[in-house]
Amino acid sequence: MNQPLAERVRPKSLDEYLSQQHLVGENGALTLQIKNGTVSSLIFWGPPGTGKTTLAQIIAHESERPFYTLSAISSGVKDVRVVIEKAKQSGGLFTAKNPILFIDEIHRFSKSQQDSLLGAVEKGWITLIGATTENPSFEVIPALLSRCQVYVLNPFSKSDLEMLLNRAMAADGVLKSKQIILKETEALLRLSGGDGRKLLNIFELVINSENSEKITVTNDLVLQKVQKNTVLYDKTGEQHYDIISAFIKSIRGSDPNAAVYWLARMVEGGEDVKFIARRMVILASEDIGNANPNALVLANSTFQAVNTIGYPEARIILSQCATYLASSPKSNASYMAIKQAQQVVKQTGDLSVPLEIRNAPTQLMKELNYGKGYQYAHDFEENFVDFEFLPEEISGTTFYKPGNNTREQKFREFLEKKWKGKYGY
Repeated sequence: MNQPLAERVRPKSLDEYLSQQHLVGENGALTLQIKNGTVSSLIFWGPPGTGKTTLAQIIAHESERPFYTLSAISSGVKDVRVVIEKAKQSGGLFTAKNPILFIDEIHRFSKSQQDSLLGAVEKGWITLIGATTENPSFEVIPALLSRCQVYVLNPFSKSDLEMLLNRAMAADGVLKSKQIILKETEALLRLSGGDGRKLLNIFELVINSENSEKITVTNDLVLQKVQKNTVLYDKTGEQHYDIISAFIKSIRGSDPNAAVYWLARMVEGGEDVKFIARRMVILASEDIGNANPNALVLANSTFQAVNTIGYPEARIILSQCATYLASSPKSNASYMAIKQAQQVVKQTGDLSVPLEIRNAPTQLMKELNYGKGYQYAHDFEENFVDFEFLPEEISGTTFYKPGNNTREQKFREFLEKKWKGKYGY
């Protein structure tokens, strides 16, 4: 009976749904499918509180399909099979009205649990809608991922969150019975971290904590009421991103002590070990790169190891990797190289591949001089031939600039010797 505010004002139709215009706006990727009732199996990927569950319910409502829901936290293979059997009985095979099975936090399903969905999805017994806060490329098995379209939901903007508050005050019976003045919203928005559900929960907490029928919402009032209810580490809120940011910047700044401290904060808060390890894999390439190629090897091994080990022992492996990365020489040369190269591609478009280095698998291509004049480097002294492989329009452009460290200095010397100053090495 005492439903939370977020549940009481949950949108029931596409017209009431806020945000995600790239998906459900006038020209949204899903709009026509939803209106026609022809939505295929899909996965919604986005931060908490961005409307993944709501959108799944709206799809089922608009297309008049039976709707079944499971939570990956509390459901096993047996639960999946029971729901699939119910779905088979309630919907016709290969029809537009086949039931929808919504699985919240699908990234928490094991491989065997995900495998149990394959047959039902492939045969059309169900339309699967999964919701995840984690990159499905890492967390969803390839066989299932290939049968689903992935749609990204964005965090709510400031205007979206303010609209959410105003709509709640206009639509909810409890709030309408009070005189609420939204004088300041900065604290509400900041504490929500872009999570619509969390915003409404905080708002309701503040309103319910005031005995008066006339309430003026200010930043001070929000902070005063919420302070006592704030957890030390919120894995899905603003602090989640602040602490992982502090962790990464500590490693980048070669401070192993700070890195271990922020790691401990995440460990004590129960952060997903794969999330921590994945960020270190990225950092090993972005911030260390060729200054120490072993960093990427260790970070990748760490990701594999903690995925197998789990807590509590995984903390030791994470600590080893974090301290190694923090103590390693740094270079962002590879990161800057691809960043600059992408910028050139955007500016210059699809430049033609030089004829000499084109593939020539057919006779016609050979007659068109594809591959003609190509010089095989291994046929030359020191396995090198002075031939530039860039398109003529950007000839001589230098993307990779070796960093100022021992290993990359050797790269610089090698390249300078080969290219004789051509690229400024």
